[in-house]
Amino acid sequence: MMAGEGLPVQMATRVLGVSESGYYNARGRAPSARAIRHAWLLDQIRIVHAASKGTYGARRVHAELTLGQGLVVGHNAVEMLMARAGIRGVTGRPRWRRPRPDLIATDLVDRDFARAGPNQLWVTDITEHPTREGKVYCAVVLDVYSRRVVGWSIDASPTAALVTNALGMAIDARRPGPGAVIHSDRGVQFGSWAFTDRARASGLVPSMGSIADCFDNAMIESFWSRMQVELLNRQRWRTRIELANAIFEYLEIWHNRRRRHSALGWLSPLEFEN
Repeated sequence: MMAGEGLPVQMATRVLGVSESGYYNARGRAPSARAIRHAWLLDQIRIVHAASKGTYGARRVHAELTLGQGLVVGHNAVEMLMARAGIRGVTGRPRWRRPRPDLIATDLVDRDFARAGPNQLWVTDITEHPTREGKVYCAVVLDVYSRRVVGWSIDASPTAALVTNALGMAIDARRPGPGAVIHSDRGVQFGSWAFTDRARASGLVPSMGSIADCFDNAMIESFWSRMQVELLNRQRWRTRIELANAIFEYLEIWHNRRRRHSALGWLSPLEFEN
């Protein structure tokens, strides 16, 4: 092998610890029956692999050779020859990997959502719901003190702009003081540069719960659950505009101004704040 690659025979035999005469004897010797069979078998493997459009791995090639063609060959031999020749089948679909946020904040809430005044802690999240045209995505910012929706945004895709617009609406409407906390899950939208920069530029401190734990953002999960029952699941929605208008009315007219909350002494969020 080394001599075949252009190395001097003397150097190659010295490195391998064999004699030059042994090298030349082996070179002039006829190929063994095993080598001939392996060469023929590799040709059959290539044919089967090509017929499968390159999809078959060792197990299916072996099955085709033994069951389809009646050859007597072991699975290990097929696997060895395919590995030596660099022949591979198509693997399964790549595993979906959860996208990671660019910026991860620590959890400053630790599941304690009680606050004594407004604009101390906001929670935010995204929900989605289908229509016949496609999904509608809604981002909401909720003040935990009064359960009031202080910012929201609706769009046809769950982008960073969706959550940044909801946050911007809340900031413009409430003007929170420095040190107020905005708490979310670890979605890529909330870890985006746009959302984080908007929050910090307004004096807000980002906070994030742990991965796949709904209890770390339990208040807004409860809000989504009520909205699901009271609005989203009550009918089938035809268009995105129809559902977006219904969500707007639910958030601004019903939830904030009229819906009585047991945690607020049966007042609406607006009544509680006033």
